[in-house]
Amino acid sequence: MPHKITLTGSATGPLREYDRYVAFDMREKGSPSAPKGLKKSTFITYTVFVAKKAFNKTGLTKKSIMHEKILIQGEPTLDIPIDECPGEVGVICFQITVLPNKKDKEGNESNDKKEAKQEASPEQQEVAATKQEEKTVTTSQPVAKEEKKETKAVHPEVKQEPTEEKKAEPKKNTLPNQPKGTQDLLNFDDIIVPEEFLKTRPNPEKTQKVIDFVKRTGRLDEPLTIEKGSNILKDGYRRYVVAKTVKMDQVPVMYEYQKS
Repeated sequence: MPHKITLTGSATGPLREYDRYVAFDMREKGSPSAPKGLKKSTFITYTVFVAKKAFNKTGLTKKSIMHEKILIQGEPTLDIPIDECPGEVGVICFQITVLPNKKDKEGNESNDKKEAKQEASPEQQEVAATKQEEKTVTTSQPVAKEEKKETKAVHPEVKQEPTEEKKAEPKKNTLPNQPKGTQDLLNFDDIIVPEEFLKTRPNPEKTQKVIDFVKRTGRLDEPLTIEKGSNILKDGYRRYVVAKTVKMDQVPVMYEYQKS
């Protein structure tokens, strides 16, 4: 399995153009807290190599790449000549995504509040429905008690009916605070992404909508489809990118079984 690497931030150097690709430098700092007895990690400079077709699709320019925040997914390499790779580590980019700026987030806050109210209505309906069911159960219990007093000797089997109704009520297949259809929670690092997905680029607008939904609700809107046993991603690559962007430790999944 090839090594994977993810970088977030802006370019720290000018864009360099070559025959079929472009290159630029990025810099990231490690975690400020290291285990006891170990030294803290320092800054590492990366040189990212992106195909011109993939770079042009992002709409970035030589000036904007120094200010826009971007997400890079690819593989590290150490085999590029020094004159083309001034960074300490070279990165072959398979996926480049432009992340939203703070101004865009502030502009979308009012829209997010409206959407949150609209999305909360189905949940409120479910809560109201459950309350109504509880009321019907509580109101039906006194009637059952009266029937018991009148027909104790004739129908002794009536005593078991309330307990059977209570046991049959709570049946929910979905996990709490997870989208419908979720069968399990899987560690993000255990998911294997095929190369055919890494070569594609999800729609930025749809990806941003999913990111806003996660920040608003704390969960994905749909589970990822994973092959049972091999943990290979079968569907939901956009949500995989979103989970990587917001640094989710676990993601909701539904399983697809291997065809025998």
